[in-house]
Amino acid sequence: MWLPDWLSPIVLNCRGRERLRSRRKSACLRSAAVEAAILIAGLACASPAQGAGGKVLLTRKYRLGQSMVYVTKVRTNSKVNSNPPELKEFFPPMPTDLRLNQQSTVTVSKVSPDGAADVQHRFDKFEIQTDLGTLPPMIRDSVTQAQTEVSQRMVGQTLIAHYDHDGHLLDFEGADNLFRDIDAPVKEPLVQMVRLFLEQMGGQSLYPDHRVKVGDEWTQKLDAPPSGDYQFQESGKSTLQYSGKTRYQGIKAAIVDYHFENALTPALEGLRKEGVLPQLEAQGVKLDIQISGKGEGRVLVALDDGRVLQNHYTLHQTLNALMKSAAGIAAPADVVPRLEIQSDTEMEVDGSKP
Repeated sequence: MWLPDWLSPIVLNCRGRERLRSRRKSACLRSAAVEAAILIAGLACASPAQGAGGKVLLTRKYRLGQSMVYVTKVRTNSKVNSNPPELKEFFPPMPTDLRLNQQSTVTVSKVSPDGAADVQHRFDKFEIQTDLGTLPPMIRDSVTQAQTEVSQRMVGQTLIAHYDHDGHLLDFEGADNLFRDIDAPVKEPLVQMVRLFLEQMGGQSLYPDHRVKVGDEWTQKLDAPPSGDYQFQESGKSTLQYSGKTRYQGIKAAIVDYHFENALTPALEGLRKEGVLPQLEAQGVKLDIQISGKGEGRVLVALDDGRVLQNHYTLHQTLNALMKSAAGIAAPADVVPRLEIQSDTEMEVDGSKP
């Protein structure tokens, strides 16, 4: 298009101003976008699940009425050795392969002012199986009957677990009625499986007392005195590491990897009431027992209240029982009566909303 000489500067100047306005408009839009991104990032940093510097606070906060459904699978393989081999006959026969499949609904029924809580564990499904091939026929029949009775009795039943504000299991109620009349080869391993499950559900020895960032480690002592239904002195240490965040069924979760070592020493006074120990002592024999264990696993905990969402781990335990006369050990070490039980346990716990 042709323009007169006197009009060209005016038109060009107007076009220049228009281009300038366009550039300013684009710059303003870019600035607004940057400011919005900064604002969004700032809001994300202010989220309760994350503190300054990317640190998180992992702590258990019980909420009255809160409920979760957990599916649990446990498998324990055991091996018994003794010197001499006949020594095993002094002790009750035990299953070498024990499997437990269960589903339970866990509900917080009471929260104390100090943060402790009572938690109901209702068993919706409970199946226990053992490898009975190595047991004598009479024992095999008795164990089979006991397994059936336990499975039928447990479904619909509820245990009440008492936890402190850090998720440590203090004790639990309801087991006496559930496990009454159950033979020893099944009862004791079963009670300990249930105890182990309740400990893991509370997050026992899991939470640090400070904020942590990815890669941070902390330790927890595993010391505990004997209790009424658990006659063992426990000592040990657990080392945990915050490995990052994830989402589990839509819930923001922290990933915690851990490994631990522990030792259990029987409180013999509590064990003298029944079983083989009084019989041995009546023959002038003393028994030194210790159980040592090592394990590792990974747990997912909710970032909002620390409840356990998932826990998978493995555990290896060894029981050593050394028999000696009241006057002490007179025989060489290689001929001292000794019993050893090794067990490997795998546990998988997966939670979901009801």
